[in-house]
Amino acid sequence: MYGDPATIRKILTELGDTWAVVGLSPNQRRAAYGVADVLQRYGKRIVPVHPKAETVHGEQGYPSLSAIPFDVDVVDVFVNSRLAGPIADEAVEIGAQAVWFQLGVVDEEAYERTRAAGLDMVMDRCPAIEIPRLD
Repeated sequence: MYGDPATIRKILTELGDTWAVVGLSPNQRRAAYGVADVLQRYGKRIVPVHPKAETVHGEQGYPSLSAIPFDVDVVDVFVNSRLAGPIADEAVEIGAQAVWFQLGVVDEEAYERTRAAGLDMVMDRCPAIEIPRLD
């Protein structure tokens, strides 16, 4: 359910290519750094979202989703599950088309709210694992 193959394919191939990566910093040891690199290699524009608003992979960072001055298609969430729900709610508020909770990030109530708001959502999956499977 949370990793429906049709929804995964839709998010990766049919929705827009601007991905806000929440929790992305220049720390190369963090999973977000490597996943963002893979997304870029597959043609996605990544937007780092982190309180420090640092530039990562050549892209300007922002302290929050609401601070991004352009449309975001997908919000990719690399935070602890207990912090993920408010980020999903903010994704709805900014008009994103989809939310993607990374491996280990699970919030069933946020999933239900996000889907009820009309967004596509994947939870407890990694786009860097899923996107090469589409080839």
